[in-house]
Amino acid sequence: MTIEYSRDDQRTKETVSPSTPLPVRDTSRFVDTLLVNTTSVTTDANRDLQGSTATELPTLDGCMQYRKLVWFYFRASDAATTYRVLARATDHNGAPLGSGWQEIVPATPLPGEANTWGRIEIPSAGDGYYDQYRIEVRRTAGSGYSLASKIVGVR
Repeated sequence: MTIEYSRDDQRTKETVSPSTPLPVRDTSRFVDTLLVNTTSVTTDANRDLQGSTATELPTLDGCMQYRKLVWFYFRASDAATTYRVLARATDHNGAPLGSGWQEIVPATPLPGEANTWGRIEIPSAGDGYYDQYRIEVRRTAGSGYSLASKIVGVR
């Protein structure tokens, strides 16, 4: 049987059978792990997922190729915690285009109870394509705890 399909934006015709199936695109190359880290969540303002309170440092750099980031996390406590996501573009040398950050997610309660997994898409709607992101977490009540995180970039 002959089947016509698109491959790399070109129309292609191929004969397929049980012994010569239709080619399948390897989608594993469209997702990259960008960060795996455990953070001590404290009451410190501006602490990012890597533990830095230096407000001009990004948590993630070189993210322009990703339309979306997906943050998976595991909360060891139900202590009240907020997260905030900042983003910015850089020039061809990697220097920020201007000072400061664009806040794409204001301080928002981090979903989940003690010993639960969570998932947050950044941005939550549409596509991102920012060069740098800064993801801050802050405990607003209760005792300090560990927050395990993994962030992947989706092309």
